[in-house]
Amino acid sequence: MSMKDYIAQHRERFFDELFTLLRIPSVSAQPAHREDMYRCARQLCTLLTQAGADSAEVFGTAGHPVVYGYKDIGASKTVLVYGHYDVQPVEPLEKWRTDPFEPVIARDPATGGEAIYSRGANDDKGQLFMHIKALEYLCATGQLAHNVKFIFEGEEEIGSPSLPAWVEANRDLLAADVILVSDTTMISDKVPSINCGMRGLAYLEVCVTGPNKDLHSGHYGGAVANPIHVLSEMIASLHDADGRVAIPGFYDKVVELSAEDRAMLARAPFDMEEYKAFLDIADVRGEKGYTTLERTAIRPCLDVCGIWGGYTGPGAKTVLPSTAHAKISMRLVPWQTSKEITQLFERHFKAIAPACVKVSVTPCEGGDGFLIPLSSPAYKAASRAMAEVYGTEPVPARGGGSIAILADMQRILGIDPLLMGFGLERDTIHSPNESFLLRQFFAGMESIALFYRYY
Repeated sequence: MSMKDYIAQHRERFFDELFTLLRIPSVSAQPAHREDMYRCARQLCTLLTQAGADSAEVFGTAGHPVVYGYKDIGASKTVLVYGHYDVQPVEPLEKWRTDPFEPVIARDPATGGEAIYSRGANDDKGQLFMHIKALEYLCATGQLAHNVKFIFEGEEEIGSPSLPAWVEANRDLLAADVILVSDTTMISDKVPSINCGMRGLAYLEVCVTGPNKDLHSGHYGGAVANPIHVLSEMIASLHDADGRVAIPGFYDKVVELSAEDRAMLARAPFDMEEYKAFLDIADVRGEKGYTTLERTAIRPCLDVCGIWGGYTGPGAKTVLPSTAHAKISMRLVPWQTSKEITQLFERHFKAIAPACVKVSVTPCEGGDGFLIPLSSPAYKAASRAMAEVYGTEPVPARGGGSIAILADMQRILGIDPLLMGFGLERDTIHSPNESFLLRQFFAGMESIALFYRYY
């Protein structure tokens, strides 16, 4: 029996099981959902054992729990499946067309295909569920040829603060030959892709303080530095006229790709007019000398993710604020480290501050990027599997986002991650109305099952 036939036979049960998982509001960032995190972890253990795992347990950490399960058939190769069951907060609720924790299947107005709508439908409950069902199918049909281990964490959406220590303490338990991950997107459902690397992240908050209290703008305006003005000027200076980050040393470890490597990445189809129309923008902007796809994959960047200060309520309040704040995100390419870039930023930001203000920099989240070789047996197996399902060879791509824990796991366990993601940009992960196209959901199960055959 093929995986496609198995899906058709068990389709409604699959939906029932996944929907039970999606109804659990496992929002790691909000303390009110701590018990939901444990409830979701226990539900995953149930799904794993029902699928054929020898064992599945919930392990406590300094934060939210980890789910670990395994199926040992005495094979020479072991696949370690990584996923996360925590989800992003759902606010703003008024932007959702349906209840974010009451999953529904509805037709996507843009593609005409059916999709599951729910928080976590794609990121990452829907995608990790595909791996559980692939295991079930392989066990049920006697086709499982490798040992399989599962590690599902509950803190990926808040930077995985507890997982590195847990992985370090359980290195023997997690020994494997490859880390298989579905927590990313592909170029399109017509042109599949496999991420061969991801960017790292350095995320921090800055505070600029002027006077020791808010001041009357009539009595002090024009005579005392306004922290919002100063912060705006400092942020504006962080890029030069060519769109490059103007922090000394920022590019020292950035490796320029060869013309051959850039040509390979350029195989990915890209329609600039379609891209601009999708975002409702008149033009793009970024580092000079690079394409839009290169700017989001092989180049680092710096962005302001939030900025605030002073009075922002209704009506007027003539006040000169005491402080101004901003959150800064820097996406990093391999060989740049989060720790070093954070230090470079802090040194530079404090150096450019005028004497009329005080500046503080607080690191919030960080992680390093990684690359995997296209010549690896795991990449070749994934490419062959996806080519069989989609009818065309997948394009190697680099993810612009970050999964910080994967670089840690690569370093601690000494094995490479392989990212077989089946999400699409239309899935609006982290935003209202998150969804997952059914044809991608099913194609993911088929591709994962074939990966085990060809690996």
